[in-house]
Amino acid sequence: MLARIYKPARTAMQSGKAKSDRWLLAYEPAVPAAVEPLMGYTSSADTQRQVKLFFETKEEAVAYAERHGIPYQLSEPKEETRKRVSYADNFKFGRLTPWTH
Repeated sequence: MLARIYKPARTAMQSGKAKSDRWLLAYEPAVPAAVEPLMGYTSSADTQRQVKLFFETKEEAVAYAERHGIPYQLSEPKEETRKRVSYADNFKFGRLTPWTH
């Protein structure tokens, strides 16, 4: 069963960096999810999909996968292309573009 090692992206709902500074080892689904006819719940017999292991560094995650014989796919994080600015920059005195309503 293939595992993915990656650094999760920040959530779109918050500007904080919670859970985005560590590396994650998560298994790819081996069996597709099925809808139960009685209640309509989505279920699967694949229990590996529930396993998520967090590591401080990429090397620790790779070493764990190799030590336990887990085939893995390593995904490097993409560089952030957006310039970060603070909310206070909208109101600063030396602003390049004028503030208008």
